Parts: sequence; C-alpha cells; structure tokens
Amino acid sequence: QLQLVESGGGLVQPGGSLRLSCAASGFFLGYYAIGWFRQAPGKEREGVSCISSSGGTNYADSVKGRFSISRDNAKNTAYLQMNSLKPEDTAVYYCSRISSSSCSGYVPRVDYWGKGTLVTVSS
Repeated sequence: QLQLVESGGGLVQPGGSLRLSCAASGFFLGYYAIGWFRQAPGKEREGVSCISSSGGTNYADSVKGRFSISRDNAKNTAYLQMNSLKPEDTAVYYCSRISSSSCSGYVPRVDYWGKGTLVTVSS
C-alpha cells in the first residue's frame, strides 16, 4: 500500500527552525520527484519546494534562502529543513509524490498526497 507520512511539525517561535520528514512506503521514492506543499487557514494549497529524482531543487520565492529540501533514498525519506520561520509560514505542510522524476511544472502533477503535518509559528 502506497503511503506518504509526514512528521516533524509543531509550534515554534518566529526565527526558529523545524525539519519535516516524509517517509514513503509502497514505492521507491528515488524514482520520483517529491514536492512539499502547504495550506494556510483560508488559503489555497501552494507549492513550497520540489526535489527531482536526480536531486535538482526548486523553491517558492517566499521560502528561498530559508528552506532546504533533501532526500535520502536509502531511507526512502524526504525532508524539508525550515529556518528563520515567520508567522506567515504557519500552515499544514503536505508531502507529495510527483508523477514524474522531474520537478518541471510539478504543482498540478501530484499523484499521491500525505495527510499533512501542522506547523505553527507564533510567539
């Protein structure tokens, strides 16, 4: 059974850091691009970052220089390191499998979603 399970969310103060994990099962993560999305209250889900099967990355402008995506194919896990967090980063963060090895045009190309993990940035 194919699954993506996120972990690592929580409450953090502005300026703090969190690392989200996305553990995959039922398929080999290394064959696919993996995307991280987020959905803030009252807003649409948006793409945050993507990593291709070859390790190429891209980021939304709002998180460039603060977030870093990575993957460990041996552990079948992807990560999102989030630094210098701001209140506007508060959202449910979702891991996704992209139906391709490439991140090109990844936002509408998700074929599997995790259930999400809540990140709250507040003092």
